[in-house]
Amino acid sequence: MLATSPVDDAANKTAQAVEFFEKYGPSILAGAIKIVLILIAAFVVRALLRKVINGITTPGKEGKKPGLLKPLRERAPQALGNLISERREQRAKTIGSVLKSIVTILIFGIAFLEIMIVVGLDITPVLTSAGILGVAIGFGAQNLVKDFLSGMFMLLEDQYGVGDVVDLGPSITGTVEAVALRTTTIRDTGGTVWYVRNGEILRVGNSSQGFAVAVVDLPLSYGANLAEATQVLERTAAEVADQEPLKADITAKPEVLGVEKFTPENITLRVTVKTRPGRQWAVQRNLRARLMPALEDAGFTAK
Repeated sequence: MLATSPVDDAANKTAQAVEFFEKYGPSILAGAIKIVLILIAAFVVRALLRKVINGITTPGKEGKKPGLLKPLRERAPQALGNLISERREQRAKTIGSVLKSIVTILIFGIAFLEIMIVVGLDITPVLTSAGILGVAIGFGAQNLVKDFLSGMFMLLEDQYGVGDVVDLGPSITGTVEAVALRTTTIRDTGGTVWYVRNGEILRVGNSSQGFAVAVVDLPLSYGANLAEATQVLERTAAEVADQEPLKADITAKPEVLGVEKFTPENITLRVTVKTRPGRQWAVQRNLRARLMPALEDAGFTAK
């Protein structure tokens, strides 16, 4: 066999390279352009969808709430104050973040499959594996999916938000500190923090939506003049409601409902008043501290 010179080897390699690019170059270039266009389209579509999501989940500069996130029950703005705005903003951010993540996964997942097709790979095994994996995850993560869906509906329906005082079941009553898609964080009156899975919440009692009611029960002895006692309570409650610090918390005129119950020891009169959300307990304490002495000054006793 005759030896070839380095010049001949270089010429042969050059000829092979030219032949290869003449044969496969156009298809490689076309494929590369398609891949670049697919990636550009994915980024553009993702950016547009994220902008749309921001538009429907972010409150406007004037504080107007997005239509998608309106609560199912409209509430009086004067009774809600800044609390509803903060809750709506927190809810909108959470939902917006979730939607953006879902959009990103879907768009780039589709782009990845398109690139595989351009490269010439068979995507059937990938789709089959994804289907099997999805079924396996579905069976293995039923509780997680349940928690996720429950959290989404809780946010969309505005059942509660950060700062609300809620009752989520036996021994779980307190102030909401965080609302996530999987868990809700509650701090009870003793300072203990509870992490409650959203999928396990069967009922929600919210003491902070729209308005609250302060209830004050006052004992009177048998034989007391109920009409006169009612007048004393009405007059004193009206005076207290028109003074600080309760004036800012009370949203309606106090009402003396009358006799609430009889016990072997005394008669109980009930006074109620509408308050701002979450302020009913402070109003109750202040009213009780003023109403009971007013009854005693008028000659009424508990026994």
